Amino acid sequence: MKIKLFKKNYFFYIKNHTFAIITNQSIIMDRLVNPFFVSGKIPPEYFCDRKWEAQQIIQHLSNQENIVLMSQRRMGKTKLVDHCCEQSELTKHYILITIDILHTTSFREFVQLFGSVVFDNIATRSSRMMKLFTATMRSLSGSFGYDPIQNTPTFDIKLGDLIRPEYTLEEIFKVIENAEKPCLIVFDEFQQITKYPEHNVEALLRSHIQRLGNAGFVFSGSQRRLMESMFFSEKRPFYMSARSIVLQPIPINDYKDFVFHHFHDHNKDIEGVAVELVYDTFQGVTLYLQRMMKDAFGVTPEGGKCDVGTIRSLIDAYIQESDPRLREQLAFVTETQKELLYAIHEENDPVKAITSAKFIKKHRLKSSSSVQSAAKKLLEYDLLTQKEGYYAIADPLMQLWLKSRRF
Repeated sequence: MKIKLFKKNYFFYIKNHTFAIITNQSIIMDRLVNPFFVSGKIPPEYFCDRKWEAQQIIQHLSNQENIVLMSQRRMGKTKLVDHCCEQSELTKHYILITIDILHTTSFREFVQLFGSVVFDNIATRSSRMMKLFTATMRSLSGSFGYDPIQNTPTFDIKLGDLIRPEYTLEEIFKVIENAEKPCLIVFDEFQQITKYPEHNVEALLRSHIQRLGNAGFVFSGSQRRLMESMFFSEKRPFYMSARSIVLQPIPINDYKDFVFHHFHDHNKDIEGVAVELVYDTFQGVTLYLQRMMKDAFGVTPEGGKCDVGTIRSLIDAYIQESDPRLREQLAFVTETQKELLYAIHEENDPVKAITSAKFIKKHRLKSSSSVQSAAKKLLEYDLLTQKEGYYAIADPLMQLWLKSRRF
């Protein structure tokens, strides 16, 4: 560590480009931040594009309209909604409540999670809201405790506490309706409710939501086929109940400008063809673009330039790193389902006639009925995607991994 004294200011130069300036009045910390975020909160100056989508979301929510937000996974839906909800147009007037229900498997689990998140975001805001919550949630009175250190009630809801989850859900919505500010409720991976063993969840939620006057909703989902069926089928409870926004990949030129700006801002450079290689390889999927650029930024020294060779090495390293996770993902897939997955992968392009005699014979599959059954499950597992009747591998990283292996 080097210390330089200059007019009563002490400059500490620390490894990893971190430094502190200590004056006789204050301490100022600065740190070289990798501008390509893949997790956590993204500061506004490091948020890439999505200006039109953000404008639409803010406008519709401010106009008391619900939104259904769809895209494939890893495209940045959650980060976009978080980014919008941090804008002054919304933060001044709303309480943000985000519930990721991807890993819930039943209606009871959904209610358990919903209740906990509402407690964290509403009840803890003020003593009045805490009293409202404890008075309203009568079905879960046994879940309340007391923290003598913080001098506040606590809430520890267990699945076993939910004797009548439909009644508890009604209480949760009563708390939301009486919150001190309007609420914006984001259900992330909302299509998950269609997989619960209970068959009336959609109708139950819809009946509560349409009666609320103190909340707006964002229904975010990554399985577009299921989401479109939920919101655009006349036979479903949520039919035409929200404005639709489909999140597409960030345009290549916009993303290149974003990358160039942040590399140049830190006295680094990167070849345009290197950015294009990443974009094309990962089909514009935001999470993978950010991960590759984060790695590229990290290995590029100040004054240096990242080239295509470096990018290829980083992609290969990422595939190797992901190998255990991707193997685990396929561990629960049947042999018939794997055969179909491999067959679609071998085609290199989206496939339409997966039940045709030609496709089945070419890839030595069992029968059209077994292919249909396998495709249905692979769509549910989010290993396949279907668009306009064409099937393709849903995850570009899975596609790369399959290509790197021999079967």
